[in-house]
Amino acid sequence: MVNSATEGIKGDLSRVLLIKLRVVAVGSRVFVTSFQLAGVEGIKANSAEDVLNEIGRISNSDDVGLILVSDDFGKQIRYQLTELRSKKPIPLVFELPSPGSTKETVDYRALLKQILGV
Repeated sequence: MVNSATEGIKGDLSRVLLIKLRVVAVGSRVFVTSFQLAGVEGIKANSAEDVLNEIGRISNSDDVGLILVSDDFGKQIRYQLTELRSKKPIPLVFELPSPGSTKETVDYRALLKQILGV
């Protein structure tokens, strides 16, 4: 005997579209190369301005879900990244430590206030 509730769930799941989103690393040569070795697409940049331009370009693509940014450039454009995050939740722009960088304390309360405009 087949449960009608189970059949309804199976029917709904068969209609779900699977969307594959790309991950892109943007930053210095060493940062990008380390992610490329793991199979992640990468874009090498020479300055924070280059990183911001590349993020702006690829964030308009519908198939990018995550952008990884090296913190050495991310520090210089943090305000612009926060503005981008507040306007467009996907792709997620995430800063990661670049090789050789030091640990940094992040004030999440201030970051949230900036995003919310409080």
